Amino acid sequence: MSIYGLNGPTPGPGLALGAIPADACLVGTCLEEQSDLTAVERFAQFHGDAADPLQSRYYSALMPTRPPGPGQQYAFDVDLDRCSGCKACVAACHNLNGLDEGESWREVGLVFGGGPGLPMLQHITSSCHHCLDPACLNACPVEAYEKDPVTGIVRHLDDQCFGCRYCTLACPYDAPRFHAGKGIVRKCDMCSGRLAAGEAPACVQACPHEAIAIRVVDRTEVIARAEAGLFLPGAPDPGFTQPATSYRSRHIRRLEDLQPADDHHVEPDHAHWPLIAMLVLTQLSVGGFVVELAAVASGSDRGLGTALHPALCLGLGWVGLAASILHLGRPLYAYRAIIGIGHSWLSREVLAFGLYAKLATAFTALEIFRPEWLQVAAGLRTALLGAVVVSGLAGLASSVMVYHAVRREFWHARYGGARFVGSAIVLGLTTALAALAIGRVGNVGGIATGLIAAMTAKLGFEAWILHGFARSERSALRGTASLLRGALRTQDRFRRILGLAGGVLLPALAVVASSQGMPGITAAIAVLALITSIGGELAERYLFFTAVVRPSMTGGLIP
Repeated sequence: MSIYGLNGPTPGPGLALGAIPADACLVGTCLEEQSDLTAVERFAQFHGDAADPLQSRYYSALMPTRPPGPGQQYAFDVDLDRCSGCKACVAACHNLNGLDEGESWREVGLVFGGGPGLPMLQHITSSCHHCLDPACLNACPVEAYEKDPVTGIVRHLDDQCFGCRYCTLACPYDAPRFHAGKGIVRKCDMCSGRLAAGEAPACVQACPHEAIAIRVVDRTEVIARAEAGLFLPGAPDPGFTQPATSYRSRHIRRLEDLQPADDHHVEPDHAHWPLIAMLVLTQLSVGGFVVELAAVASGSDRGLGTALHPALCLGLGWVGLAASILHLGRPLYAYRAIIGIGHSWLSREVLAFGLYAKLATAFTALEIFRPEWLQVAAGLRTALLGAVVVSGLAGLASSVMVYHAVRREFWHARYGGARFVGSAIVLGLTTALAALAIGRVGNVGGIATGLIAAMTAKLGFEAWILHGFARSERSALRGTASLLRGALRTQDRFRRILGLAGGVLLPALAVVASSQGMPGITAAIAVLALITSIGGELAERYLFFTAVVRPSMTGGLIP
């Protein structure tokens, strides 16, 4: 080592520290001070004096020469011809961002095909595309996302997130990832801190073939590409979110004829049991109050004539709303849910059902404890009940839109909306049947007949769409049919059995028992019909979540 090495002056042969000339005393003193620095302090000093990142010479060509200007933003630029599928980008992203085991913000997919004479295999690396119109940002009910107006980077605000996971459903590219341990979602931010310091993102630095670069793109060009459908063959429609990432290849046209590696692989998705309970029980509650209002409209001053019915609808509705909180990764922050009312259907659903719960509670409390107050002014009872129904229907419509808005074929309003409305009608009538039978008021025949017709129609609709899905040209719907006839076949049969028992067989038996003058048996059968029908609709909603085919980037994941 030099006499003036990194660790301070090192005596050579015949030279001691005390022999340093007088005019070199200042230098010697400084070198002695340097020798007292710790390894961390020397490292910080060495890098603090560097004008540029030490590895910049290796990736400078992969970085823009200037920051984005007006109407521009940063974007990933991927040269598919250079991607070998080595996953160095995945490992670097995981390590340099400190991700936990099983967590990944960048993935590598695979497509293959071609003719016997010219076969082709293509790896595809993908991450968050920092879209111009990000679906995650639009869906988030707590505004835990922001799109930087200068760089265009879509950041997730971890402190704001309460873990509802709606953004993971909304993003067609599966970019946001839920971290169960932290109870929040996290995602790629293009290593924005490194970019601000002139450092390339981890994936750009790690790729040995320079397949990933950061470029400045014009937003008008991104919009034009998205409207023309120019993104990546087989990927979700770019017109939805306008992804900024560009994929280049000399064989881009041939990619259209290739087959994703996961094309024929479908498996059940997450069940989301708290959401299953919330949807079924809130729809039961709304349907029950609709039946109550229908009874008033038919000429009955007291609706069905028993306060047990609104009490039953209210109680089960509150159980459903309470269950929804269990879905949150950070339930203590549930109060934030209406922040995104201007753009998020989830916020609108929370607001509508919050109002519904208050109005339904007020109506039921008056019905039970102060029924005479509702008779003070003509039409007061009907007006309050109407307000309950209107707010409940607004919540039900918002529930339909929560899932319709994420653009999954099986959750389209034409399918999901019919299921949700059908559940409200079926369960509302079943609850009314149980309340009438227990309270021994009125004739159960009309309600039971309506219930049998409604359940028969609902089960018929479910069988009809399953048959249509199997013959559909849309791969997502065929995938749903494949799941319902394959991996979820047992659950689908169980749902049909419960539906027939609770909505057809038991109501018919209740009518027979009632006609024979057996009120106790009628009540028992009606309660059993209610329990069985709820079980059937819970099974149907389980299939609603698990049989949906999740959109993803071309090629899915390589194990």
